[in-house]
Formats: sequence, structure tokens, C-alpha cells
Amino acid sequence: MAAPSSDTLVFFGATGDLAYKQIFPSLQGLIREGFNIPIIGVSLDGSLDKLKERARDSLEHHGDLDQDAFQKLIELLRAVQGDYNDPATYQKLRQELGNAERPLHYLAIHPSMFVKVAEGLAESGCAANARVVLEKPFGRDLASAQELNKILHQYFPEESIYRIDHYLGKEPVQNILYTRFANPIFEPIWNRHYVRSIQITMAEDFGVEDRGKFYDEAGAIRDVVQNHMLQILASLTMAPHTGDDLESIRDEKARLFKAITPLAPGDVVRGQFDGYLSVPGVSHGSTVETFVAVKVAIDNWRWAGVPIFIRCGKQLPFTSTEVMVEFKRPPRETFGEIVPVLSSHMRIRISPDITISMGLRVKKPGERMAGQDVELTFVRQAADDMPPYQRLLGDAMRGSAELFARQDSVELQWRVVDGILGNVTPLYAYEPKTWGPAEAYQLIGKRGPWINPRPPESKP
Repeated sequence: MAAPSSDTLVFFGATGDLAYKQIFPSLQGLIREGFNIPIIGVSLDGSLDKLKERARDSLEHHGDLDQDAFQKLIELLRAVQGDYNDPATYQKLRQELGNAERPLHYLAIHPSMFVKVAEGLAESGCAANARVVLEKPFGRDLASAQELNKILHQYFPEESIYRIDHYLGKEPVQNILYTRFANPIFEPIWNRHYVRSIQITMAEDFGVEDRGKFYDEAGAIRDVVQNHMLQILASLTMAPHTGDDLESIRDEKARLFKAITPLAPGDVVRGQFDGYLSVPGVSHGSTVETFVAVKVAIDNWRWAGVPIFIRCGKQLPFTSTEVMVEFKRPPRETFGEIVPVLSSHMRIRISPDITISMGLRVKKPGERMAGQDVELTFVRQAADDMPPYQRLLGDAMRGSAELFARQDSVELQWRVVDGILGNVTPLYAYEPKTWGPAEAYQLIGKRGPWINPRPPESKP
């Protein structure tokens, strides 16, 4: 039986950066799909006129302004001004909700305000029969994540809490699961018997820009490893889900996270690009990492003994996210060749476009039985045609939680990285536009080398 849809959308942080860059464009997209419920923006300084002006500016700079859809958005838009610490703000919201029976509250605000807003919603009666959407990070470590979940459950049942990791809404990430399980040729070889190693690289060619203060409170491990990278890893390595129950996908991911061995200091190399300390908002002498490489082990029958390497960083040579699954060579080389280690692989590019390729050896023309490595591209598509926030907000309003993080998985992901948070390992400097500190190559050792993503304009 389908869950009832929400009848009002409330979003806190209506004048914030996330609303400006992501939410207003996504709302216009939802309106094009037929979305037609009141939208209430809550902020400290956002009058209705200011929100309308902000929405237009957002769509002109971060979307594709559609006059008809924009006009409908303006007609649906409402505004509540007030301090999140003031109970009167929630009373005004209660009045604005009117006869709404199933509101969706989207907390596009700093995580430090989650608890205060949840309390305000509950005490004013705005939480009754409501859903709540939270932005990552969900805590700063395992203990704080557990405390946050404990408090949220005082006001909302787990099935009404939607934790957004926007990577789960990306078409390429969903494509990993589909490609694995919809094609029978992959599953028989997707295990420790045939896979030599797995690498995941998330490279960004920019720094922290105007997010210095936020980033200095997070760092690469909290910002992308604990959430995005582990979610990609789960899609790559989880067992097939069973049945039509959408919870079964989240069940299998939780089982996979349980099997990951918690990371220790010896499993990580942290780096910081030269120039980070001069970014506005970064504290003097900060030891926050802008690059991290980790070695992950999954302790189950499918993946035991297969090394998995993850790295991500700012100010790398270009922006791209790729997965490289390296297959084992045959027990002997039939034609007596010296074959490069990386000659049999599957490459999955997640951004900026979607590419799935296979590395093979083929015979060179001529009499000799000698070969060369080639890469066959199965598919190349443009990146998301639907923005992730549009997909995720639509799912939350429909009551579909498949693409949202569940409490047990969030805590299991924090369990994986808890032992490497903070300044527990050395911090190595690296030059901007390089692939991070040299020490990352020592981490991968004989299982290397690191396989750099193809430049976005490159073709196999």
C-alpha cells in the first residue's frame, strides 16, 4: 500500500545557499511534473517578496527559468519569518499550515539547529503526522549521531525521518546497482575469486571556495568519505536485494556496512593542499584534511581479502568521480607475454558524465600471438537529466524512503570512520593540481598503482 503524499512542503533555511543553488530549481522541476501543494519558506529575514525575488534570481543563475512553472511556484509560495530559537516562529508556522494534515519539513539548515527546530515543530503541533528531511552531516561522529537519532525519535518515528545524501539521488549511482544486477554476466565474477582490487576516486579541481568555515569543521573524511564514498562502495559490493519491498535495498546496504572493518590510523593518509590555511574562515594552523586516501576491508565471504582503496580531495588536476574494478589475471599467461597488471578491468565513471567501460586484451595484427590492451566503452551518457534534489524531494513527499539513509546505516558508517577522525594521523602537504601527497602511493603499495580517472574530455 502506497504511503500518503505530503500536502504541504515547509523548508527551513529559505534564504540560504542550499535553497538558492538547489531547492528553488528543484521545486520548479517538481512543478513541471505536476507538483501542486503550498510551499512555505521559513527564515530569519525572508519576507514573501524577498523569497519571490530570491527564487527568480536562483532560477536565472542555477536553473532554467520556465515562466509558466515559475509563475506557479510564486503562487504556491508562502513565507514565515522568525528566529529558530523563538517559539513564536513555530506558532506562526502552525497558523500558516492551516488545514494541512501531512506536512513535510525540510531542514536545509546548519546541523547544529536540527534538534532545536525538531523541538519547536513538536511543541507547536507542527510535527503531527509530518515527515522531516535532514541534510548531512548526521552528527560529527558515532556518539553524536546516536544522540541525534535518539532526540529525533522523541518527535518523529524512524519511518518519518528522511536523511538526504544527495549522492543517492544521482542517476549514475543508481546505475551501478542496475548494471550489476540487471546483467547476468557480471554477478558470477563479482567476488574475491575474480576481483583483485577496487579503487574509488572522487577528484575535485577546486578548493573550498567560500565554505572555509564549514569545511574547517568537517574535512574530507566527514564531508564525503563517511557518506558519499561509503554509499558508492555499498552499491558496488552489496548482495542482491530480494523481493519488491523497497526496504530490502537498505537492508542489504546495512549488512554490507556491518561487514566493513573499522578503519584504523594505519589505513589512512591525510593531506592538505598548500594555500588552504589562507582561505577565509579557516582557523590558524588548521590540521583539517582536504585530501584523504583509505584502505578498506570487507570481512565477508564475497569480499574477504580484496583490498579496496578510496581517495578524494580538493585541488586535484580535474573534477571526476570514477570506480575501477580490477580483475585477476589467469593463473598462467597462455601466450607467454608479460602483461600489465591493469589489463582486465571495469571502469565506471559517475561524473561528470556516465561511462561504463571494460579493459580487455586483444591480438595485435600479424603472425605473432601478441596482444595489446584496449578499453571498450559500453555506454556514455550525459550526467543527470533530473537534479538529485528534485528526485529526492519528490520521493520524500511521496513517502518513498529507498534513496535516503536509514538510522542503522548512518551509525554503521560512522562506526567505520570513527577511529580516524580528528588529528590522529600525520597531515601531509601537497601541491594544488596534483594527485595528493606522495604518501598515498605508499598506502596502496604493491596493489597499486593508483589509477587516475580519465580527464572529462578524454575518450578511451
